[in-house]
Amino acid sequence: MAGDSRAAANAASVLRTVLEHGPVARSGIAGLCGLSPAAVSRQATGLLRSGLLRELPGPAAGVGRPRIPLDLHTGAVGGPVAAGLHVGVPQSTFSLVDLRGRLLARRSFPHRDPRDPALCRDIAEQLGRFLRAFDTGRPLLGIGAALGGWVRPGDGTVVRHEALGWRDVPLAAALERALGLPVSVDNHARAVAHAEILFGRPEARRSLVHLFIGNVVDAAFGTEGAVHQGPGAAAGDVAHLPVPGSQAPCACGRTGCLQATASDTALGAEAVRRAIVPDPSVPMLVDAAATGDPRADRLLRERARAVGRAAALLLDVFNPAVMVVTELSSVLHDGYLAEIREAAAALSRVHSAPERIVGPYAGPAVLPGAAAAVRLVPLFRDPSHLT
Repeated sequence: MAGDSRAAANAASVLRTVLEHGPVARSGIAGLCGLSPAAVSRQATGLLRSGLLRELPGPAAGVGRPRIPLDLHTGAVGGPVAAGLHVGVPQSTFSLVDLRGRLLARRSFPHRDPRDPALCRDIAEQLGRFLRAFDTGRPLLGIGAALGGWVRPGDGTVVRHEALGWRDVPLAAALERALGLPVSVDNHARAVAHAEILFGRPEARRSLVHLFIGNVVDAAFGTEGAVHQGPGAAAGDVAHLPVPGSQAPCACGRTGCLQATASDTALGAEAVRRAIVPDPSVPMLVDAAATGDPRADRLLRERARAVGRAAALLLDVFNPAVMVVTELSSVLHDGYLAEIREAAAALSRVHSAPERIVGPYAGPAVLPGAAAAVRLVPLFRDPSHLT
C-alpha cells in the first residue's frame, strides 16, 4: 500500500494496538504492532489530534526518559461516543457507548405494533429524543443500527425482516435524513460478532461462530478479525437449520427447523400452551424460572438442549476457537449455558472443550453495545473514516 492507504492502515494498527493493550507507551506500541517508532509517533500524533487517543497523566513504568502512556480517549470530557440502535420485534433499544464499547446510557422504546408502516419514522423520532436527552457535549461519531433478518451493510438496506414486514427498507438513509448523522447498519448476529472481535475474548479474533436465538434466529462467522457476509450479505441465515430430535412444525413446511424449535416466538407460544405464563413473553418465563417455577425451568432447559444440538452442527462445520451463544436464559443464568454445552458435546464429532461455548462478553447489555459497535468497526479499520 502507498500514500493515504498506507497511512490509514498504520493508523488503524496503532489504534487497534492501544485498544488491545492500552494504556501503552509509544515504544510499547511499536514493539506490539511491528511499525517503526517513527511511524508510531506520526500516527499517534494524528490520533491524539483527532481525539481518539489521549495521554494519561503519569509516565509508564521504566527507567530513563519518561514514557507517556497512551489510551483510547474514553474520558467524560471530550471522549468520543457512538450511538446504538437495536431494532427488535417488541421494542427498540437505544444506547451510547465509549471507544471501549462500555455502555454509558440506555433506553427502550416499546413498539405498539411491530408491523406498523410508521414504525421506522417513530424509531427515528424516539432515537432523536434519546440523543438530545443524553447529550453531554462529547463528540458523537454517528449511529450503529442492528436488527435481525437479511441486512445489506453496504447501503444500509434491510432486505428482508419477516417479523416486521420490512422489504428493501433503506434504514440507513431514512435515519440519516431524520437525524442528520452518519449511520451504519448490519444484521444483529454480525453486530455481536463484531463486538466480540473488538472488545471480547482474544480467541474471537482468531475465529468465532455466533449463534443468536431470539424472535429471529441467525448466526455469524468470523475469521482473522473479519466477519463473513457472503454474496449479497446473506450469510448467517440458519433459521431452517435442522435440530436433531425436533419434530416442531415449521411454516416452511418441514419439521425440526431451528426457528420453529427454539426461537423466542416458539418458546413463548409453548409457555402459554403449557399455562406457565399468561403471555408469550420469554423474559416473563425466565422470571418464573428464577422464582422457582419448575415448569418454567424445565421448558427453558428443553430449549437450551435444542440450541446445544443445533450448536453442535455449527461447531462441526466451522470448528471455531470460540462459539458465542446469545440466548436470554443462558446469558442470565449459567445453568442454562451448561445445558447448551452438554447437549453440544453429546452430539458433536469434533467438539471436546465445553468452555469454548460462551455467552457474550457484555452479558445482558449485548445488543445495545453490539449495535453501537456497528458504527465503531469502520473507525478501527480506518480512523480517518470517521474523523
